[in-house]
Amino acid sequence: MATVSSSQKPLDDEEDDGKERTCKRYSEIISTLPKEKGWTTEHMYQYQGFWYHSVVGLQGIMWVEEHFKPRHEDLLLVSAPKSGTTWFKSLMFAIMNRGQYDCSTHPLLTTSPHEVVPFSEIFFHLNIPFPNPDTLSPPQIFHTHLPFTSLSQSVLDSQCRIVYVCRNPKDTFVSLFHFLQKKEEENPREPLSFEEAFEQFCKGVSVYGPFWDHVLGYWKASLEWPERVLFLKYEDMKVDSSFHLKRLAEFMGYAFSLEEEKQGLVKEILKLCSFENQSNLRVNKTGRFRVGHMSMENNPFFRKGEVGDWKNHLTAEMAERLDRITGQKLNGYDLRFMDTLEK
Repeated sequence: MATVSSSQKPLDDEEDDGKERTCKRYSEIISTLPKEKGWTTEHMYQYQGFWYHSVVGLQGIMWVEEHFKPRHEDLLLVSAPKSGTTWFKSLMFAIMNRGQYDCSTHPLLTTSPHEVVPFSEIFFHLNIPFPNPDTLSPPQIFHTHLPFTSLSQSVLDSQCRIVYVCRNPKDTFVSLFHFLQKKEEENPREPLSFEEAFEQFCKGVSVYGPFWDHVLGYWKASLEWPERVLFLKYEDMKVDSSFHLKRLAEFMGYAFSLEEEKQGLVKEILKLCSFENQSNLRVNKTGRFRVGHMSMENNPFFRKGEVGDWKNHLTAEMAERLDRITGQKLNGYDLRFMDTLEK
């Protein structure tokens, strides 16, 4: 099947003029928004109740809200940053394309998961047009970090299925902090210290945060529209990978047949997409993935892939504070997180 291209041609002059006008309109809106000190940028901006860490990034979000129009057959992967995005991109791509590629010669052995399933918000500020779903053979997998309340009416009307993946807040915070630290050379100023970033996270001031509001938006949507929104936890996938992979495949419309299960295809896909395998591939150790005229290192997307690494970074007081906030925020919603795995 065709896949979304992340290396499309740049905008022509007429499109570029239109983009300039759009940027100006967005910038005027952004100039009126509440601001806080950013983790790695001078400011973060609050838009529609959530925080975004640059003017350029927020422009891309506004643009996706206005222009992204998926079809009924398409799939939308959504996650808060550093909640298992890379893993689930590879899993969903492998599930959908298992009839086309053999695991021994699979594109994921030589291509970043972020290249085969691009990040929707990035297209606008790279000066390339967003892929028009109508020009691509259905279905396609798209990815976004947008909160549920920021999804456009066109997404809701499309009836496309949404897969949401989340992770316990302690590991999410630690992973996000280290990811942004790895990108420190790209930052215009000194990033926040671990303690400063923790304070911001607890206040809800993190990229696409507050974390708890992001999670609850999709949790409530999954309860109201279970046929359209599948809510998955990173930790559950770690504990019972086969069960949840089959659950994911069925929701996507690509259920495994009994014959495929007997042939070991579920285990093959899990092995192909495992952190151990993906993090040791040359493309993810030293390679870069390209989006338009920009390229990014693959390595920062692979750190540990563990449940419970927060214990190596958070003090007991920090952990207790996050537990307390999480308990307060999720009270009454029957939603709990696993933050360690039983040995």
